Amino acid sequence: MENELKHELFKLHPMLKKITNKDTIFWENTKWMKKAKTDLFSMEEVDDAEETLKRFSSYLKVAFPELEESDGFIESSIQAIPNMKVALEKEFGTSIAGQFILKCDYALPISGSIKARGGIYEVLKHAERLAIANSLLKKEDDYAVLATEKLRAFFQQYTIAVGSTGNLGLSIGIMGKKLGFNVVVHMSSDAKEWKKALLREKGATVIEYEADYSVAVENGRKEAEQDPMCHFIDDENSKDLFSGYAVAAKRLKVQFEKANILVDEAHPLFVYLPCGVGGGPGGVAYGLREIFGEHVHIFFAEPVASPCMTIGLMTDLHDEISVEDIGLDNKTEADGLAVGRASKFVGKVMETYISGCYTVKDEELFTSLGLAMESEGLFLEPSAHAGMFGPIQLMKNGQSYLEKHNLADKMEHATHLIWATGGSMVPQEMREEYLKKA
Repeated sequence: MENELKHELFKLHPMLKKITNKDTIFWENTKWMKKAKTDLFSMEEVDDAEETLKRFSSYLKVAFPELEESDGFIESSIQAIPNMKVALEKEFGTSIAGQFILKCDYALPISGSIKARGGIYEVLKHAERLAIANSLLKKEDDYAVLATEKLRAFFQQYTIAVGSTGNLGLSIGIMGKKLGFNVVVHMSSDAKEWKKALLREKGATVIEYEADYSVAVENGRKEAEQDPMCHFIDDENSKDLFSGYAVAAKRLKVQFEKANILVDEAHPLFVYLPCGVGGGPGGVAYGLREIFGEHVHIFFAEPVASPCMTIGLMTDLHDEISVEDIGLDNKTEADGLAVGRASKFVGKVMETYISGCYTVKDEELFTSLGLAMESEGLFLEPSAHAGMFGPIQLMKNGQSYLEKHNLADKMEHATHLIWATGGSMVPQEMREEYLKKA
């Protein structure tokens, strides 16, 4: 980025100085609208995704017996975490009004992270498309037929490729290999060794890069373009991924109704979503705003070294600005969030949907990791703890947001939903290493 443009940006957006210094920030999105809107995506695509996942439920029960109990649905529970709330209040010297609820995507079946939503959905949709086009499947069929050797042999002709920091690669590798596809995962330098090892164990090809996430995606995309039998799952631009994530909002509505958790003018909902390139949190945020409207307030959480979505939205430059452009190194222990350049598609969709973004230091992630273990016996990987820091940031630095939206006097009846994005598949020795750091 040219110095002149950089100078101009810093003048227009004084908060960039704090971001460059790796200070934590709370940024309020002034483009937020009561009736959020976008021309780039629609709820019809989410409804289609939900129907597709229903059709696959009989196959998923056969392929993954652990889904028998949920009737072939890949879903996570919600859980009250009052002790964690008390522990955070004490640690950060801040009183937080409202109840703490955890969305347990860290325990999602099959691949143990939020990526089990979008990643697995896109693999299933691609398989359905191929099987129908080749007269091997009709939408009225029992999809358990996909578990037969005949179908597996058919899918073996095809390859699925993806660029990933870790969890997306895991979800696609596990699902793709189960169906019979060849799978190639292009992994960035910050991807954890255990994730690469697990993918290889499942039979996926892992290509490693010294560079960061953007390079892994770019190379994966280029390589896939050379092969007509290869489908590239594009974390930066895929509407299928986005749709799979957005289905979560429809299911959350049902869970809230069963748990008698109200979301209305008198009972605001605050949601804190860890953010990397933006697809997972973007899809969830889109669905939540479409369902709960102006009564849900969504904040994306990013590491101080990698706040790509924050700077993309703040400057309106989206994917035209990277964290390196403003002097950051994109190095963080939160491997899933180590992304230097945000998705333009997601950034543009989110312009009127999300309430803001905040950043968190790696040491705060580890503090939270230790507190969750002590207070709730709960283990999440470091990146998933970015959400835990949200209510602290809101209470300490978001008072003007609360006042502007007439929320200050409603906080006693608020729900803080922390979206726990990953962690159940972390090996025991890695858990112990994280807990030592905590």
